[in-house]
Amino acid sequence: MGTFLFDKIIFGPVQSRRLGVSLGINLLPVNKKICTFDCIYCECGFNGEQAGIITKMPTREEVKTELKQVLTKMQDDKQEPNVITFAGNGEPTMHKDFESIIDDTIELRNSFFPEARIAVLSNATLIHKESVVNALKRIDDNILKLDSGLEETIKTLDQPNPGFTLPNLTNNLIQFKGQLTIQTMFVTGEYNGVKIDNTSSEDVSAWLKIITEVKPKSVMIYTIERDTPVKGLTKVALEKLKEIASEVEQLGIPTQVSG
Repeated sequence: MGTFLFDKIIFGPVQSRRLGVSLGINLLPVNKKICTFDCIYCECGFNGEQAGIITKMPTREEVKTELKQVLTKMQDDKQEPNVITFAGNGEPTMHKDFESIIDDTIELRNSFFPEARIAVLSNATLIHKESVVNALKRIDDNILKLDSGLEETIKTLDQPNPGFTLPNLTNNLIQFKGQLTIQTMFVTGEYNGVKIDNTSSEDVSAWLKIITEVKPKSVMIYTIERDTPVKGLTKVALEKLKEIASEVEQLGIPTQVSG
């Protein structure tokens, strides 16, 4: 199976390795990946692979209408989600109405499944924007990416848009005052002749230093499970992930491992 795109605004529910029964919301186009990162492990492929395709973001009204329809059916079927998750074909916080859509989702969640959590999976590149920060502070699971403590590794692994710096990212993560979860993809292999291994002692030590500064309420670490756009990447052994997790837990931070 190759990389794929989510072809709906609302998708699932699916069984998530990290979140349980998850109903997904895709705020990006259904026929094109758009992201501020271009991660070499992304299951949606690379940015630009659908060049020339006419596309558009779903409107706030479309998201609210479709979410209400799906939640109504789930309620009728007595199928309760554990979490409503913003993910999909790129970076969800890029949507111009992200904050308003979060407000709509909270309202619908409270009406249909008040016990369900709301989560956002974000690469954290837009958390310098006040509206994005305000929205993320209102949800249950603010899950932000940090794939290494070394900027060089992040630039190889995540290929961020120009202007990215790790010190800026770190400072922006600190502003949440612990109201966030750090999510990290660990992977080894090779890309364009460059060795990749963010499980190295140098990477992990630098990453742990940032974790200590950010003080997240929890950490999620995982490795590749699906096909990636780059061949030659290797899944990290569960034992290694648990070893890294134990170092985080020594800091007093709960850590979830998905191997």
